[in-house]
Amino acid sequence: MDLAKHFGAAVRTHRKLLRLSQEELADRAEMDRTYVSGIERGTRNPTLDVLQRVADALGSDLDVIFATAREIALNSKGKP
Repeated sequence: MDLAKHFGAAVRTHRKLLRLSQEELADRAEMDRTYVSGIERGTRNPTLDVLQRVADALGSDLDVIFATAREIALNSKGKP
């Protein structure tokens, strides 16, 4: 499982549910928008501290975002 890719997709899913832009999420998490973009694309390897800041900025628990990532991974199995 490509954890970074699926976690990034989960962050994007939660962000879009809240109708936040990457810029707004970045402001809430006190990080640069390009870093948020990298997380969502799965090209960044954020620390646990950063993951928690993103979850807090989304008003969610980190385990909920990981559960969403797991669901995305399971739904994408077998797809190119």
